Amino acid sequence: MSKRFAALAVAPWGLLLLGAGCATYRPFDSVADVREKYAASLGAARAAHLVVPFELPPEAFAEIDRHLKPAGSEERRADDVVDYIFGRVGLKYEQIPTRDAESTRLARRGNCLSFVNLFVALARHVRLSPFYVEVTDYQRWTYRGGLVLSQGHVVAGMVVEGSLKTYDFLPYRPKGYRGFKPIDDVTAAAHFYNNLGAEALMEGDVERARQLVETAVGIAPGFVKGLNNLGVLRMRQGDLAGAEAVYKSGLAIEPDDVALLDNLAQLYLHEGRTADAKPLIDQLTNAKNSNPFFFVLRGEQALASGDTDAALKFMVEALRRDSESPEVHLGLMKVYLAVGDLAKARHHLERALRLDATNQEARRYAEMLGQRGSGAQ
Repeated sequence: MSKRFAALAVAPWGLLLLGAGCATYRPFDSVADVREKYAASLGAARAAHLVVPFELPPEAFAEIDRHLKPAGSEERRADDVVDYIFGRVGLKYEQIPTRDAESTRLARRGNCLSFVNLFVALARHVRLSPFYVEVTDYQRWTYRGGLVLSQGHVVAGMVVEGSLKTYDFLPYRPKGYRGFKPIDDVTAAAHFYNNLGAEALMEGDVERARQLVETAVGIAPGFVKGLNNLGVLRMRQGDLAGAEAVYKSGLAIEPDDVALLDNLAQLYLHEGRTADAKPLIDQLTNAKNSNPFFFVLRGEQALASGDTDAALKFMVEALRRDSESPEVHLGLMKVYLAVGDLAKARHHLERALRLDATNQEARRYAEMLGQRGSGAQ
């Protein structure tokens, strides 16, 4: 186990010394810690209206404590939390909206981040030490109106009996995840608000989307996905100079981010600044580029313009780079649907669902096509 994971694993809990020579165990109040950081970033007045995604109200714990006890081995407690979520609560998958822990518990519905919010709240309550993990090889994005919205894929991580384990909507099913990036609670909250902002924008509520994404960036100024989406919103509202500044600030943090590079290039092309766009496009189209999502994105753009031949070439390139990504198989499915090859479309949809049965887009297409295998816990 790496020192980094070990440090993260124990961070939510600690000892508080009371009086000379006397120590009493008290859990670290991670909710209060996030609220303090909200206030430091945004001011007390604004912070008072924000949600801590993994907070549960005191009245919720009376019911929870009848079924969860902070006893037994770490593995037993972790299993009890999972069983409570899918058994007692009966949580079912629902792609939108993204919910905090209490809303997820009451609605008994939620997406992947909703599950993680509830899992983290309950696991910490029974003296476990879960943390949020961004799965870097399962990035989520949406192509809308020529621009790319960014959303990350987040799971729960925890060191249990000395081994690192991850928990998501299908906790007992083997995963194809490879890239793990543990993130702190504030960055997880930024993911939460960024998700809500992306959902609002896809529903056409630009002003609410702006407020939510600005909140995400306000509490985590280096959160690149939020910076990308803020740039998209500024472009939608006609503030091209503001969008350019935001995109550049994001690229200063992650110079190879596909969404930022693409969106900034589109901005330059919109303004007729071909010379400024060219190095960005060259960077994106470099033959050494191994990021499959760039090719999926290009395929989506070609498909939107009606060029199915180009779309298929881009998707095949994406598949060559990563055959285990559900987004790649979804891209191929869309192309084959567009050209009327239902057999191949169903094949790639089935592959996407086997790789990630909770993928909201795959489930939507599965329902449309009457495809089996779309069920999730």
